[in-house]
Amino acid sequence: MIDAGDRVLLTGEGREFWVKAGPGKLGTDKGQIELESLVGKSGGDIITTHSGAEFVIRIPRPTDFFAYGKRSGAPMLPKDIGLVIAYTGMNHNDGVLDAGTGSGIAAIYFGGVAKSVKTYEVRPEFSALALKNITEAKLTNVEAVAKDFLDADGSYDVVHLDLQIQS
Repeated sequence: MIDAGDRVLLTGEGREFWVKAGPGKLGTDKGQIELESLVGKSGGDIITTHSGAEFVIRIPRPTDFFAYGKRSGAPMLPKDIGLVIAYTGMNHNDGVLDAGTGSGIAAIYFGGVAKSVKTYEVRPEFSALALKNITEAKLTNVEAVAKDFLDADGSYDVVHLDLQIQS
């Protein structure tokens, strides 16, 4: 069930809209939608504009956060994230240490696969953005830390380093 503040994707009429359920209106060329009317609905439900156009409510997947979420820097492409998951054998039993969070896109993908993800970012503005994206993805198994990953402790099954090389 969709709660106030949840991100959803509305698809239909050849369009897609990345919105938050709750107060406000979405104005489109096909009519207006009261965003409060999304609360209590589920993925797959139909919502209708005031003029009768229908849109399907979709619960966002990691690819939607890549396409529509706010990003910082240059996030890893989904195909590259898939290679990391495939080559490391990342699975539902794994604890993952992710360094170089950026906007959190890789951590969101990893969170859908791994048991837990702890992701570190030294830039406070990037870490804040990552935390926002991870929260909107409703991933309770991903923790964003605004520190250098060298301060991490514990043991991990997979370590992912997406760091800038300093010369």
